[in-house]
Amino acid sequence: MNAYLLIGEPGTRKSSLLRSLTGCFNRNERDIQLLDGRTIRIYARVSTLQESKTTPKDFLVEVQKRNCPNVIFSLLPDPNPLFPIPFPDAQTYIDTFLAAGWDFVSTAVVGIHPISPAIPNVAHFPRAASLPINIVARNIRAHFDWH
Repeated sequence: MNAYLLIGEPGTRKSSLLRSLTGCFNRNERDIQLLDGRTIRIYARVSTLQESKTTPKDFLVEVQKRNCPNVIFSLLPDPNPLFPIPFPDAQTYIDTFLAAGWDFVSTAVVGIHPISPAIPNVAHFPRAASLPINIVARNIRAHFDWH
């Protein structure tokens, strides 16, 4: 599984960015053209896993059922404050997905949270909440090597 990830605190427009990047609302698949001309099929999960009350194991099952080789999703950096145990911080989700054999291709951290997850190819977009959404999406698309 190839994973693309957005991480950010509430209010950093992760869902809007994910919709802008993929054209998906929630739990849809789309074709994405890469800068090298290849096209990939990606499963997009728009709402953050913690806020939608999706455990790491439940998301593994959900993605496996889709049988799509690529996924894009979003996480809060910290645990869901209302339900911290089953819906942990971003690194706990990432560790679960790494243990399942996922490859994190690119990650965008939006907003000013200092999180720097232990995965390759992480870029920070601290002004994501104040810039026009199309500008932020363009910058993230370039980081992801998407056309």
